[in-house]
Amino acid sequence: MFARINSMGLYGIESYMIGVEVDYGNGMPKIDVVGLPDAAVNESRNRVKSAMKNSGYSFPTSHITINLSPADVRKEGPLYDLPILVAIMKAGHILNCETDDCAFIGELSLDGYVRHINGALPMVIRAKKSGIKRVFVPLSNALESSVVDGIEVYAVETVKEMIGHLTGESPISPVTFDAAKEIANRPPMPDFRDVMGQQEARYALEVAAAGGHNILMVGPPGSGKSMLAKRLPSILPDMSFEESLRTTELYSIAGVLPEGVSLITERPFRSPHHTVSTAGLSGGGAVPKPGEISLAHNGVLFLDELPEFSRQAMEVLRQPIEDNIITISRASGSITYPCSAMIVCAMNPCPCGYYGHPKRQCTCPSGAAQRYLARISGPMLDRMDIHIEVPPVDFEKLSSKVQGECSADIRARVNKARKIQQERLKGTGISCNAKMDSAMTKKYCNPTPKAMQMLEQVFERLDFSARAYDKVLKVARTIADLDGSETIEASHIAQAVQFRSLDRKLWRS
Repeated sequence: MFARINSMGLYGIESYMIGVEVDYGNGMPKIDVVGLPDAAVNESRNRVKSAMKNSGYSFPTSHITINLSPADVRKEGPLYDLPILVAIMKAGHILNCETDDCAFIGELSLDGYVRHINGALPMVIRAKKSGIKRVFVPLSNALESSVVDGIEVYAVETVKEMIGHLTGESPISPVTFDAAKEIANRPPMPDFRDVMGQQEARYALEVAAAGGHNILMVGPPGSGKSMLAKRLPSILPDMSFEESLRTTELYSIAGVLPEGVSLITERPFRSPHHTVSTAGLSGGGAVPKPGEISLAHNGVLFLDELPEFSRQAMEVLRQPIEDNIITISRASGSITYPCSAMIVCAMNPCPCGYYGHPKRQCTCPSGAAQRYLARISGPMLDRMDIHIEVPPVDFEKLSSKVQGECSADIRARVNKARKIQQERLKGTGISCNAKMDSAMTKKYCNPTPKAMQMLEQVFERLDFSARAYDKVLKVARTIADLDGSETIEASHIAQAVQFRSLDRKLWRS
Protein backbone atom coordinates (compact mmCIF):
# COMPACT_ATOMS: atom_id res chain seq x y z
CA MET A 1 0.00 0.00 0.00
CA PHE A 2 1.49 3.29 -1.16
CA ALA A 3 0.54 6.96 -1.15
CA ARG A 4 2.22 10.23 -2.17
CA ILE A 5 1.31 13.67 -0.84
CA ASN A 6 2.59 17.08 -1.94
CA SER A 7 4.30 19.38 0.53
CA MET A 8 6.88 22.20 0.40
CA GLY A 9 10.30 22.95 1.81
CA LEU A 10 12.10 26.22 2.43
CA TYR A 11 15.73 27.27 2.13
CA GLY A 12 16.33 30.95 2.74
CA ILE A 13 13.69 32.83 0.80
CA GLU A 14 13.37 30.10 -1.85
CA SER A 15 10.74 27.37 -1.57
CA TYR A 16 10.58 24.05 -3.42
CA MET A 17 8.20 21.10 -3.76
CA ILE A 18 8.61 18.06 -1.51
CA GLY A 19 6.95 14.71 -2.09
CA VAL A 20 5.95 12.79 1.06
CA GLU A 21 5.78 9.09 0.16
CA VAL A 22 4.49 6.36 2.48
CA ASP A 23 4.71 2.62 1.92
CA TYR A 24 3.30 -0.15 4.12
CA GLY A 25 5.47 -3.28 4.30
CA ASN A 26 5.63 -6.60 6.09
CA GLY A 27 7.45 -7.04 9.35
CA MET A 28 7.37 -5.75 12.89
CA PRO A 29 5.48 -2.48 13.50
CA LYS A 30 8.03 0.26 12.92
CA ILE A 31 8.33 3.68 11.29
CA ASP A 32 11.39 4.57 9.22
CA VAL A 33 11.89 8.11 7.92
CA VAL A 34 14.33 8.53 5.04
CA GLY A 35 15.27 11.38 2.70
CA LEU A 36 17.79 13.36 4.79
CA PRO A 37 15.46 14.27 7.70
CA ASP A 38 16.74 16.35 10.62
CA ALA A 39 15.86 15.61 14.26
CA ALA A 40 12.58 17.57 14.10
CA VAL A 41 11.45 15.58 11.05
CA ASN A 42 12.44 12.27 12.64
CA GLU A 43 10.34 13.15 15.69
CA SER A 44 7.30 13.59 13.42
CA ARG A 45 6.54 9.87 13.76
CA ASN A 46 5.66 10.33 17.44
CA ARG A 47 3.64 13.52 16.92
CA VAL A 48 1.70 12.01 14.01
CA LYS A 49 0.92 8.80 15.91
CA SER A 50 -0.41 10.68 18.95
CA ALA A 51 -2.34 13.19 16.82
CA MET A 52 -4.11 10.39 14.92
CA LYS A 53 -4.96 8.50 18.12
CA ASN A 54 -6.27 11.61 19.91
CA SER A 55 -8.31 12.61 16.85
CA GLY A 56 -10.20 9.31 16.91
CA TYR A 57 -8.28 7.36 14.26
CA SER A 58 -6.36 4.12 14.80
CA PHE A 59 -2.70 4.09 13.85
CA PRO A 60 -1.76 1.12 11.58
CA THR A 61 0.35 -1.68 13.04
CA SER A 62 2.66 -2.22 10.09
CA HIS A 63 6.21 -1.52 9.03
CA ILE A 64 5.88 1.99 7.55
CA THR A 65 8.56 3.65 5.43
CA ILE A 66 8.29 7.40 4.93
CA ASN A 67 10.39 8.97 2.19
CA LEU A 68 10.78 12.70 1.67
CA SER A 69 11.81 13.39 -1.92
CA PRO A 70 14.04 14.62 -3.43
CA ALA A 71 16.28 12.53 -1.19
CA ASP A 72 19.42 14.65 -1.66
CA VAL A 73 17.92 17.81 -0.08
CA ARG A 74 18.01 18.08 3.70
CA LYS A 75 14.54 18.40 5.28
CA GLU A 76 14.29 20.60 8.37
CA GLY A 77 11.57 21.54 10.82
CA PRO A 78 8.21 20.13 11.91
CA LEU A 79 6.19 21.40 8.92
CA TYR A 80 5.98 17.88 7.41
CA ASP A 81 3.80 16.52 10.24
CA LEU A 82 0.52 17.24 8.42
CA PRO A 83 1.47 15.76 5.01
CA ILE A 84 2.95 12.66 6.71
CA LEU A 85 -0.32 12.10 8.56
CA VAL A 86 -2.38 12.47 5.37
CA ALA A 87 -0.03 10.12 3.48
CA ILE A 88 -0.26 7.45 6.22
CA MET A 89 -4.06 7.66 6.24
CA LYS A 90 -4.24 7.45 2.43
CA ALA A 91 -1.82 4.52 2.19
CA GLY A 92 -3.85 2.66 4.80
CA HIS A 93 -7.17 3.49 3.06
CA ILE A 94 -8.35 5.29 6.19
CA LEU A 95 -8.76 8.31 3.91
CA ASN A 96 -10.07 7.86 0.37
CA CYS A 97 -10.09 11.07 -1.67
CA GLU A 98 -8.24 12.77 -4.51
CA THR A 99 -5.26 14.83 -3.31
CA ASP A 100 -3.05 15.09 -6.41
CA ASP A 101 -3.78 18.82 -6.77
CA CYS A 102 -3.38 19.48 -3.02
CA ALA A 103 -0.44 20.41 -0.83
CA PHE A 104 -0.19 20.22 2.96
CA ILE A 105 2.06 22.04 5.44
CA GLY A 106 1.76 22.21 9.21
CA GLU A 107 3.10 21.05 12.57
CA LEU A 108 0.93 18.82 14.76
CA SER A 109 0.42 18.89 18.49
CA LEU A 110 -0.19 15.60 20.30
CA ASP A 111 -3.92 16.34 20.68
CA GLY A 112 -4.44 16.81 16.92
CA TYR A 113 -4.29 20.60 16.64
CA VAL A 114 -2.38 22.09 13.71
CA ARG A 115 0.29 24.56 14.81
CA HIS A 116 1.83 27.65 13.22
CA ILE A 117 4.85 27.37 10.93
CA ASN A 118 7.29 29.97 9.60
CA GLY A 119 7.53 30.76 5.89
CA ALA A 120 4.01 29.78 4.82
CA LEU A 121 3.71 32.63 2.30
CA PRO A 122 6.72 31.77 0.08
CA MET A 123 5.68 28.11 0.20
CA VAL A 124 2.15 28.90 -1.01
CA ILE A 125 3.62 31.06 -3.79
CA ARG A 126 5.77 28.09 -4.87
CA ALA A 127 2.76 25.75 -4.71
CA LYS A 128 0.86 28.00 -7.10
CA LYS A 129 3.80 28.15 -9.53
CA SER A 130 3.99 24.33 -9.42
CA GLY A 131 0.36 23.91 -10.48
CA ILE A 132 -1.13 23.10 -7.07
CA LYS A 133 -4.81 24.10 -6.87
CA ARG A 134 -5.49 23.68 -3.13
CA VAL A 135 -3.21 24.14 -0.15
CA PHE A 136 -3.95 23.30 3.50
CA VAL A 137 -2.20 25.46 6.10
CA PRO A 138 -2.51 26.04 9.88
CA LEU A 139 -5.25 28.47 10.91
CA SER A 140 -2.69 30.97 12.18
CA ASN A 141 -1.00 31.04 8.74
CA ALA A 142 -4.22 31.51 6.80
CA LEU A 143 -4.20 35.30 6.47
CA GLU A 144 -0.69 35.59 5.03
CA SER A 145 -1.31 32.63 2.70
CA SER A 146 -4.55 34.12 1.37
CA VAL A 147 -2.78 37.02 -0.42
CA VAL A 148 -1.67 34.61 -3.17
CA ASP A 149 -4.18 34.84 -6.01
CA GLY A 150 -5.12 31.83 -8.12
CA ILE A 151 -4.92 29.11 -5.45
CA GLU A 152 -7.45 27.97 -2.84
CA VAL A 153 -6.14 28.26 0.71
CA TYR A 154 -7.83 26.20 3.42
CA ALA A 155 -7.18 27.01 7.07
CA VAL A 156 -7.31 23.95 9.30
CA GLU A 157 -7.31 24.08 13.08
CA THR A 158 -7.46 20.34 13.82
CA VAL A 159 -6.81 17.05 12.05
CA LYS A 160 -10.46 16.07 12.41
CA GLU A 161 -11.58 19.30 10.73
CA MET A 162 -9.26 18.68 7.77
CA ILE A 163 -10.31 15.05 7.34
CA GLY A 164 -13.97 16.11 7.50
CA HIS A 165 -13.38 18.50 4.63
CA LEU A 166 -11.44 16.00 2.51
CA THR A 167 -14.14 13.32 2.90
CA GLY A 168 -16.90 15.84 2.20
CA GLU A 169 -18.61 15.36 5.57
CA SER A 170 -18.06 18.95 6.76
CA PRO A 171 -16.62 21.16 4.00
CA ILE A 172 -14.80 24.36 4.95
CA SER A 173 -14.58 27.48 2.80
CA PRO A 174 -11.29 28.76 1.39
CA VAL A 175 -9.84 31.89 2.96
CA THR A 176 -10.11 35.07 0.89
CA PHE A 177 -7.90 38.16 0.97
CA ASP A 178 -9.55 41.55 1.52
CA ALA A 179 -7.10 44.28 0.48
CA ALA A 180 -9.46 47.12 1.44
CA LYS A 181 -9.89 45.71 4.95
CA GLU A 182 -6.12 45.33 5.31
CA ILE A 183 -5.55 48.99 4.44
CA ALA A 184 -8.39 50.13 6.69
CA ASN A 185 -6.84 48.25 9.63
CA ARG A 186 -3.49 50.04 9.37
CA PRO A 187 -2.45 51.46 12.73
CA PRO A 188 -1.94 55.25 12.77
CA MET A 189 1.66 56.39 12.33
CA PRO A 190 3.46 59.29 14.04
CA ASP A 191 2.88 62.50 12.05
CA PHE A 192 5.28 65.29 11.11
CA ARG A 193 2.76 67.86 12.34
CA ASP A 194 3.97 67.04 15.87
CA VAL A 195 7.51 68.22 15.06
CA MET A 196 8.14 71.81 16.15
CA GLY A 197 10.77 73.72 14.19
CA GLN A 198 13.62 71.81 12.50
CA GLN A 199 12.67 73.03 9.03
CA GLU A 200 15.99 72.09 7.45
CA ALA A 201 15.92 68.59 8.93
CA ARG A 202 12.30 68.13 7.81
CA TYR A 203 13.22 69.12 4.27
CA ALA A 204 16.28 66.85 4.29
CA LEU A 205 14.07 63.91 5.27
CA GLU A 206 11.60 64.84 2.52
CA VAL A 207 14.44 64.75 -0.03
CA ALA A 208 15.70 61.46 1.42
CA ALA A 209 12.22 59.93 1.18
CA ALA A 210 11.67 61.17 -2.37
CA GLY A 211 14.94 59.73 -3.69
CA GLY A 212 15.46 56.77 -1.33
CA HIS A 213 18.66 58.34 0.04
CA ASN A 214 20.52 57.28 3.18
CA ILE A 215 20.75 60.05 5.78
CA LEU A 216 22.80 60.80 8.91
CA MET A 217 21.53 63.32 11.48
CA VAL A 218 23.99 64.88 13.94
CA GLY A 219 22.82 66.90 16.91
CA PRO A 220 22.72 67.20 20.71
CA PRO A 221 20.46 65.08 22.93
CA GLY A 222 16.83 66.17 22.83
CA SER A 223 17.05 67.96 19.49
CA GLY A 224 14.51 65.58 17.95
CA LYS A 225 16.62 63.21 15.85
CA SER A 226 14.75 60.06 16.91
CA MET A 227 11.41 61.84 16.73
CA LEU A 228 12.12 62.86 13.13
CA ALA A 229 13.33 59.39 12.14
CA LYS A 230 10.25 57.64 13.55
CA ARG A 231 8.05 59.86 11.39
CA LEU A 232 9.91 59.10 8.19
CA PRO A 233 7.73 56.07 7.23
CA SER A 234 4.68 58.36 7.20
CA ILE A 235 6.08 60.28 4.20
CA LEU A 236 7.63 57.41 2.25
CA PRO A 237 6.03 56.55 -1.12
CA ASP A 238 3.14 54.10 -1.19
CA MET A 239 4.16 50.45 -1.43
CA SER A 240 3.34 48.49 -4.58
CA PHE A 241 1.74 45.06 -4.18
CA GLU A 242 4.99 43.38 -5.24
CA GLU A 243 6.95 45.31 -2.60
CA SER A 244 4.38 44.40 0.06
CA LEU A 245 4.49 40.74 -0.94
CA ARG A 246 8.29 40.56 -0.86
CA THR A 247 8.48 42.27 2.53
CA THR A 248 5.75 40.02 3.96
CA GLU A 249 7.67 36.95 2.75
CA LEU A 250 10.70 37.99 4.79
CA TYR A 251 8.60 38.56 7.91
CA SER A 252 6.90 35.19 7.38
CA ILE A 253 10.25 33.37 7.09
CA ALA A 254 11.59 35.10 10.21
CA GLY A 255 8.39 34.31 12.13
CA VAL A 256 7.76 37.94 13.09
CA LEU A 257 4.67 38.71 11.01
CA PRO A 258 2.26 40.51 13.39
CA GLU A 259 -0.79 38.52 14.45
CA GLY A 260 -3.87 39.30 12.36
CA VAL A 261 -1.83 40.82 9.51
CA SER A 262 -2.05 39.19 6.09
CA LEU A 263 0.05 41.68 4.11
CA ILE A 264 2.48 44.40 5.18
CA THR A 265 1.16 47.51 3.42
CA GLU A 266 3.19 50.17 5.26
CA ARG A 267 6.93 50.41 4.83
CA PRO A 268 8.71 48.74 7.78
CA PHE A 269 10.70 50.70 10.34
CA ARG A 270 13.37 48.70 12.16
CA SER A 271 15.34 50.23 15.00
CA PRO A 272 17.80 47.74 16.55
CA HIS A 273 19.60 48.68 19.77
CA HIS A 274 23.28 49.55 19.43
CA THR A 275 24.20 46.34 21.31
CA VAL A 276 22.87 44.23 18.40
CA SER A 277 25.24 41.52 17.18
CA THR A 278 26.46 41.29 13.61
CA ALA A 279 24.28 38.20 13.13
CA GLY A 280 21.25 40.07 14.47
CA LEU A 281 21.90 42.90 12.05
CA SER A 282 22.85 40.95 8.94
CA GLY A 283 21.05 37.65 9.61
CA GLY A 284 22.34 34.25 10.61
CA GLY A 285 21.86 31.24 12.85
CA ALA A 286 22.29 27.51 12.26
CA VAL A 287 19.43 27.81 9.77
CA PRO A 288 20.03 31.42 8.64
CA LYS A 289 17.13 33.77 9.22
CA PRO A 290 16.74 37.33 7.91
CA GLY A 291 18.45 39.98 10.03
CA GLU A 292 17.35 43.52 10.82
CA ILE A 293 18.59 44.92 7.50
CA SER A 294 16.47 42.38 5.57
CA LEU A 295 13.43 42.97 7.78
CA ALA A 296 13.76 46.64 6.82
CA HIS A 297 13.51 45.71 3.11
CA ASN A 298 11.52 48.39 1.23
CA GLY A 299 11.47 50.47 4.42
CA VAL A 300 13.79 52.11 6.95
CA LEU A 301 16.65 50.77 9.08
CA PHE A 302 17.23 53.32 11.85
CA LEU A 303 20.58 53.18 13.67
CA ASP A 304 20.34 55.49 16.66
CA GLU A 305 23.59 56.48 18.42
CA LEU A 306 25.58 55.22 15.43
CA PRO A 307 29.09 55.49 17.00
CA GLU A 308 27.94 53.19 19.83
CA PHE A 309 27.43 50.28 17.40
CA SER A 310 30.41 47.95 17.19
CA ARG A 311 32.77 48.60 14.30
CA GLN A 312 32.16 45.04 13.08
CA ALA A 313 28.38 45.57 13.05
CA MET A 314 28.73 48.82 11.11
CA GLU A 315 31.17 47.39 8.59
CA VAL A 316 28.92 44.41 7.86
CA LEU A 317 26.42 46.88 6.40
CA ARG A 318 28.80 48.36 3.83
CA GLN A 319 28.31 45.86 1.02
CA PRO A 320 24.54 45.35 1.58
CA ILE A 321 24.01 49.14 1.39
CA GLU A 322 25.68 49.12 -2.04
CA ASP A 323 24.26 45.86 -3.44
CA ASN A 324 20.79 45.79 -1.79
CA ILE A 325 21.29 42.08 -1.03
CA ILE A 326 23.11 40.22 1.72
CA THR A 327 24.59 36.73 1.41
CA ILE A 328 24.97 34.50 4.47
CA SER A 329 27.34 31.56 4.02
CA ARG A 330 27.20 28.37 6.03
CA ALA A 331 28.70 24.90 5.61
CA SER A 332 25.39 23.70 4.15
CA GLY A 333 25.33 26.48 1.54
CA SER A 334 24.75 30.18 0.98
CA ILE A 335 21.50 32.10 1.41
CA THR A 336 20.84 35.49 -0.17
CA TYR A 337 18.22 37.83 1.27
CA PRO A 338 17.10 41.16 -0.24
CA CYS A 339 17.84 44.26 1.85
CA SER A 340 16.94 47.34 -0.17
CA ALA A 341 16.33 49.72 2.72
CA MET A 342 16.91 53.37 3.53
CA ILE A 343 19.62 53.64 6.16
CA VAL A 344 18.80 56.43 8.62
CA CYS A 345 21.40 57.16 11.31
CA ALA A 346 21.54 59.54 14.26
CA MET A 347 24.43 60.51 16.51
CA ASN A 348 25.59 63.09 19.04
CA PRO A 349 28.49 65.33 17.98
CA CYS A 350 30.63 64.09 20.89
CA PRO A 351 30.43 61.66 23.87
CA CYS A 352 28.74 64.21 26.17
CA GLY A 353 26.55 65.38 23.29
CA TYR A 354 27.06 69.13 23.57
CA TYR A 355 29.99 69.90 21.25
CA GLY A 356 29.04 73.07 19.33
CA HIS A 357 25.88 73.63 21.43
CA PRO A 358 24.91 77.34 21.51
CA LYS A 359 24.08 77.38 25.24
CA ARG A 360 25.60 74.33 26.96
CA GLN A 361 29.31 73.72 27.33
CA CYS A 362 30.94 70.52 26.09
CA THR A 363 32.64 68.67 28.95
CA CYS A 364 34.65 66.29 26.76
CA PRO A 365 38.47 66.48 26.73
CA SER A 366 40.23 68.06 23.76
CA GLY A 367 39.96 66.01 20.57
CA ALA A 368 37.10 63.84 21.92
CA ALA A 369 34.66 65.00 19.23
CA GLN A 370 37.08 64.03 16.47
CA ARG A 371 37.75 60.62 18.06
CA TYR A 372 34.00 60.06 18.51
CA LEU A 373 33.36 60.71 14.82
CA ALA A 374 36.34 58.51 13.92
CA ARG A 375 34.44 55.51 15.33
CA ILE A 376 32.54 55.61 12.02
CA SER A 377 34.77 54.61 9.12
CA GLY A 378 35.21 56.89 6.13
CA PRO A 379 33.68 54.34 3.70
CA MET A 380 30.60 54.08 5.94
CA LEU A 381 30.21 57.89 6.03
CA ASP A 382 30.68 57.97 2.25
CA ARG A 383 27.62 55.72 1.90
CA MET A 384 25.42 58.30 3.60
CA ASP A 385 23.94 60.45 0.81
CA ILE A 386 22.87 63.18 3.24
CA HIS A 387 24.32 64.30 6.57
CA ILE A 388 22.83 67.27 8.36
CA GLU A 389 22.90 69.15 11.64
CA VAL A 390 19.86 68.94 13.89
CA PRO A 391 20.27 71.92 16.25
CA PRO A 392 18.41 72.30 19.58
CA VAL A 393 14.94 73.84 19.32
CA ASP A 394 14.40 77.16 21.12
CA PHE A 395 11.56 77.86 23.55
CA GLU A 396 9.60 80.02 21.13
CA LYS A 397 9.20 77.22 18.60
CA LEU A 398 8.53 74.58 21.24
CA SER A 399 5.75 76.63 22.84
CA SER A 400 4.17 77.66 19.53
CA LYS A 401 0.54 76.62 19.03
CA VAL A 402 0.99 76.49 15.26
CA GLN A 403 1.34 72.92 14.03
CA GLY A 404 3.84 71.99 11.35
CA GLU A 405 2.97 70.59 7.94
CA CYS A 406 1.27 67.21 8.16
CA SER A 407 2.76 64.00 6.78
CA ALA A 408 -0.01 63.56 4.20
CA ASP A 409 0.94 66.80 2.41
CA ILE A 410 4.64 65.91 2.42
CA ARG A 411 3.88 62.39 1.22
CA ALA A 412 1.91 63.78 -1.73
CA ARG A 413 5.01 65.67 -2.91
CA VAL A 414 7.20 62.62 -2.32
CA ASN A 415 4.86 60.40 -4.36
CA LYS A 416 4.86 62.95 -7.19
CA ALA A 417 8.67 63.08 -7.25
CA ARG A 418 8.95 59.28 -7.07
CA LYS A 419 6.59 58.87 -10.06
CA ILE A 420 8.86 61.17 -12.09
CA GLN A 421 11.80 58.92 -11.21
CA GLN A 422 9.91 55.72 -12.01
CA GLU A 423 8.97 57.11 -15.43
CA ARG A 424 12.55 58.18 -16.10
CA LEU A 425 14.01 54.85 -14.99
CA LYS A 426 11.34 52.63 -16.55
CA GLY A 427 12.72 49.30 -17.72
CA THR A 428 15.88 49.49 -15.60
CA GLY A 429 14.52 47.62 -12.57
CA ILE A 430 15.26 50.69 -10.42
CA SER A 431 12.60 52.99 -8.97
CA CYS A 432 14.52 55.80 -7.24
CA ASN A 433 17.50 58.08 -7.76
CA ALA A 434 19.57 56.67 -4.89
CA LYS A 435 19.80 53.24 -6.57
CA MET A 436 21.17 54.52 -9.90
CA ASP A 437 24.58 53.18 -10.92
CA SER A 438 27.36 55.33 -12.36
CA ALA A 439 26.18 54.96 -15.96
CA MET A 440 22.65 56.02 -15.07
CA THR A 441 23.95 58.92 -12.98
CA LYS A 442 25.89 60.21 -16.00
CA LYS A 443 22.86 59.76 -18.25
CA TYR A 444 20.16 61.30 -16.07
CA CYS A 445 22.04 63.74 -13.80
CA ASN A 446 23.15 66.47 -16.21
CA PRO A 447 23.64 69.84 -14.47
CA THR A 448 23.51 73.11 -16.37
CA PRO A 449 26.91 74.68 -17.19
CA LYS A 450 26.56 77.06 -14.24
CA ALA A 451 25.65 74.19 -11.91
CA MET A 452 28.56 72.10 -13.19
CA GLN A 453 30.94 74.99 -12.59
CA MET A 454 29.72 75.24 -8.99
CA LEU A 455 30.09 71.50 -8.50
CA GLU A 456 33.65 71.59 -9.84
CA GLN A 457 34.59 74.34 -7.38
CA VAL A 458 33.03 72.46 -4.47
CA PHE A 459 34.71 69.19 -5.51
CA GLU A 460 38.14 70.80 -5.46
CA ARG A 461 37.62 72.80 -2.28
CA LEU A 462 36.13 69.99 -0.17
CA ASP A 463 38.20 67.17 -1.68
CA PHE A 464 35.16 65.00 -2.45
CA SER A 465 35.64 61.29 -3.12
CA ALA A 466 34.23 59.83 -6.33
CA ARG A 467 31.38 58.31 -4.33
CA ALA A 468 30.58 61.65 -2.65
CA TYR A 469 30.53 63.29 -6.10
CA ASP A 470 27.93 60.74 -7.27
CA LYS A 471 25.92 61.21 -4.08
CA VAL A 472 25.75 64.99 -4.56
CA LEU A 473 24.56 64.56 -8.15
CA LYS A 474 21.86 62.04 -7.14
CA VAL A 475 20.60 64.20 -4.26
CA ALA A 476 20.57 67.25 -6.57
CA ARG A 477 18.55 65.21 -9.09
CA THR A 478 15.99 64.42 -6.36
CA ILE A 479 15.79 68.08 -5.28
CA ALA A 480 15.16 69.01 -8.93
CA ASP A 481 12.42 66.34 -9.12
CA LEU A 482 10.72 67.82 -6.06
CA ASP A 483 10.89 71.22 -7.77
CA GLY A 484 9.47 69.75 -10.96
CA SER A 485 12.60 70.76 -12.87
CA GLU A 486 13.90 68.80 -15.86
CA THR A 487 17.43 70.14 -15.38
CA ILE A 488 19.72 70.32 -12.36
CA GLU A 489 20.27 73.99 -11.60
CA ALA A 490 22.99 75.64 -9.51
CA SER A 491 20.53 76.06 -6.64
CA HIS A 492 19.92 72.30 -6.58
CA ILE A 493 23.68 71.62 -6.44
CA ALA A 494 24.08 74.20 -3.67
CA GLN A 495 21.33 72.55 -1.59
CA ALA A 496 22.81 69.09 -2.14
CA VAL A 497 26.21 70.33 -0.95
CA GLN A 498 24.57 71.84 2.13
CA PHE A 499 23.39 68.30 2.87
CA ARG A 500 27.02 67.11 3.16
CA SER A 501 27.81 68.57 6.59
CA LEU A 502 30.59 66.17 7.47
CA ASP A 503 32.37 66.73 4.16
CA ARG A 504 32.35 70.43 4.99
CA LYS A 505 34.30 69.50 8.18
CA LEU A 506 31.84 71.20 10.52
CA TRP A 507 32.78 68.76 13.29
CA ARG A 508 36.53 69.22 12.95
CA SER A 509 36.66 72.99 13.37
